Amino acid sequence: MALIKSISGIRGTIGGKVGSGLTPLDLVKFTTAYAHFLRLNNKENNKIVLGRDGRMSGEMVRNIVVATLQNCGFDVVDLGLSTTPTVEMAVKWEQAAGGIILTASHNPKEWNALKLLNAEGEFLNAADGQWILDFAEKGEMMFADINHLGKVTHSDSYMQKHIGALVNHPLVDVDAIKAKSFKIVLDAINSTGTTFVPALLKALGVENIIVINGELNGNFAHNPEPLPENLVELCSNVVKENAHLGIAVDPDVDRLCFVNEDGTLFGEEYTLVAIADYVLSHKKGNTVSNMSSTRALRDVTEKHGCQYFPSAVGEVNVVTKMKAHNAVIGGEGNGGVICPELHYGRDALAGIALFLTHLAKSGKSISGLRNTYPHYIISKNKIELPEGLDVPKIFAAIQQKYFTQPINTEDGLKIEFDNDWVHLRTSNTEPIIRIYAESSSETTANNIAHRIIEDIKEEIKSSY
Repeated sequence: MALIKSISGIRGTIGGKVGSGLTPLDLVKFTTAYAHFLRLNNKENNKIVLGRDGRMSGEMVRNIVVATLQNCGFDVVDLGLSTTPTVEMAVKWEQAAGGIILTASHNPKEWNALKLLNAEGEFLNAADGQWILDFAEKGEMMFADINHLGKVTHSDSYMQKHIGALVNHPLVDVDAIKAKSFKIVLDAINSTGTTFVPALLKALGVENIIVINGELNGNFAHNPEPLPENLVELCSNVVKENAHLGIAVDPDVDRLCFVNEDGTLFGEEYTLVAIADYVLSHKKGNTVSNMSSTRALRDVTEKHGCQYFPSAVGEVNVVTKMKAHNAVIGGEGNGGVICPELHYGRDALAGIALFLTHLAKSGKSISGLRNTYPHYIISKNKIELPEGLDVPKIFAAIQQKYFTQPINTEDGLKIEFDNDWVHLRTSNTEPIIRIYAESSSETTANNIAHRIIEDIKEEIKSSY
């Protein structure tokens, strides 16, 4: 059993002992703390938007969370089965005090989570998230009396409102997409993508849609993270069906990746790259991604005469940097695309609409489009840490060793070597250092990562 408490929300496995899993008492504790936070910051606003993905535990968790919010005196607008980006947009449309998304994103089926939003429909910043964690641990819970219990209303209109906003986006060309008569295979991973993505595709003029893992039961057919090893079925079906492309989303539909017509992967890292290329060809401006994402976004941005800015890892950090530099597009290399004119959150539905427009107007096959972008490979590694290790001291020693190279210390340690780079950062949930290295050569990327790993091991050895 596991319970991970972080500033961005509470996630854990269902069941187990209180405090060691996402139990009913844990749900009540953290939901109450969030309600107290909203009351403190929005005294006159008692509305909260709530939605959930298709997880097996979703209805049970929803019932506990809704009842707790009512007991805290909040009215709940329940979107039911929804997506993370749809809930984020609904918070603004409803002018609510905040929102909760019940989803553990790409985690397996035994997990669920509370993702917490502010009145802008955005994830809480570090200070606000920490306030909620601290309050929850104090256990100072207060509930409303009988005359001030909250009410629950249900709304099933927001899928169409979200889709309507996308088809009316100035850079989405429904006619161009429709003219291509795309045949698309979708891996909906047994969650809300089974309804939301086909509805969007049909609104975009795509009629030939083949859905695999399309039963909305939360019993995920495979590990739901859209990584190559989990997309074998989708890749084979794209070839089998002679489709133009494949689409995969995660359970809460905020991450997105594509499969080429020949069954090869477009590359999760390149979802944002391709969409940014299209956006910048029509609207000049800055771009942002986290510093563990591919350099290809920087290359494409500079090709358009614009400026790229790296951020610390984490969606809230990307959003903060996007706002600081008025970025026109941003996101993360995990297939998360953020279109600020819609909302400041990762949105796979927006990504699909913009990508299909780009593909249709390019006149290329999807593999042909992929070949127009720089080819980089990221080597992802980790090293376990001895208990009590002084990690800042280790990072300082590595920084000193490579002091002649461009270095960024905003999030761990990132070192650049011409067009190659390596990024070292500690995990928030495990006693490890993650080491990501990128190069146009897989061998070079691996060699850079292994060299840094050896450097770290040497520094660890000298510390004991």
